[in-house]
Amino acid sequence: MKITSVDILQLKSEDNSWRPIKETGWRPIIVRINTDEGIYGYGEVALAYGNAADGGFAQTKEFAKLIIGEDPMKIEAIWDKLYKDTFWGQGGGGIVFAAISGIDIALWDIKGKALGVPIYQLLGGKIRNNLRAYASQIQFGWDKESYLFIKPEEYAESAKKAVSEGYTAIKVDPFQVSQDGSFSYRNFGLITYDKLKLYRDRLVAIRESVGPGIDIILENHAGTDVNSAIQFARTIEDLNIYFDEEVCSPLNPSLTKKVKNKVNIPLAGGERIYSRWGYRPFFENGSLDVIQPDLGNCGGITEGKKICDMAYTYDVLVQCHVCGSPIATAAALQLEAVIPNFVIHEHNTVSLKDYNIDFCKYDYQPVNGYYEIPNKPGLGQELTEKAIENAFKITIK
Repeated sequence: MKITSVDILQLKSEDNSWRPIKETGWRPIIVRINTDEGIYGYGEVALAYGNAADGGFAQTKEFAKLIIGEDPMKIEAIWDKLYKDTFWGQGGGGIVFAAISGIDIALWDIKGKALGVPIYQLLGGKIRNNLRAYASQIQFGWDKESYLFIKPEEYAESAKKAVSEGYTAIKVDPFQVSQDGSFSYRNFGLITYDKLKLYRDRLVAIRESVGPGIDIILENHAGTDVNSAIQFARTIEDLNIYFDEEVCSPLNPSLTKKVKNKVNIPLAGGERIYSRWGYRPFFENGSLDVIQPDLGNCGGITEGKKICDMAYTYDVLVQCHVCGSPIATAAALQLEAVIPNFVIHEHNTVSLKDYNIDFCKYDYQPVNGYYEIPNKPGLGQELTEKAIENAFKITIK
């Protein structure tokens, strides 16, 4: 079998109302690798939001030129070629590793389809049939519409809605929406009393509304720095927070370690850490209790499995970061099914939106807070014809 062409598609969303994507748009980048035997595979370049989608598209185009004529079954060899023979590959970074990731996931999809088995069978076989999931980013509401909640009671109602659907864990960023309704990721430096009270009141309202039996994950989006992360975490240690995510910049592991030494809440991070080399210092300094690799930008399924295996040797748990199209969700489910150190699956609010669901043929959603593992060959997910027709697409031959 040989790779004959690579399609790179920037999907077009019909709704950009979700606040984090309002300016840039929701732009999943999908890779489709085609072969001379008619088997094709899909992968995702996980830069759908923010300001990097165009860069991921262009980088994937460059890497696609290097795999034409290759045997798609030789996944490890292709990964190493993209990493070592492209000069910038070994320098790493989100754009480079996202391009490698999209290609890598598509190759695993091809291999699974060619052999007639789900990817999890190729990774050692699943060790669980169901994955516990949490409702992610409830500060935007938990339904098909999007909101910017301000009042603590709004946060409480959003959490209660998720719990009513069977979720036993929720995640919230209490910092993103200010008292005046403005949106920001930044809370650097020491936080003033009025903001501290507002942020804590939101979490208290959630805890009081859902009770002690529901796990609450605190999201920071690296919008706090060391000072503000420590300052706030100390105010909410009594609320039994499941873990505290992205407390500061991922580029300086010693800062995460400083927070770890000052607070009594497990720390998580990893959606902006790329490759096993990027994770190594966090494992060595013991600063993260839960890692969150995104298979669409950490290096794909090939690299993601290695990162998770490294984490296992340090007793570090894994929750894949998932905020993309249903292709990204499918990839995460395949890997999470097989790793022994899996803790919980992220079900992002964007996965509830019709404009995102409609990109793909199958709508995999949790039932009573748990995912079943798809059993179709490969990823178990396909783009719809409409999504392909509406996408901006180039083909490399």
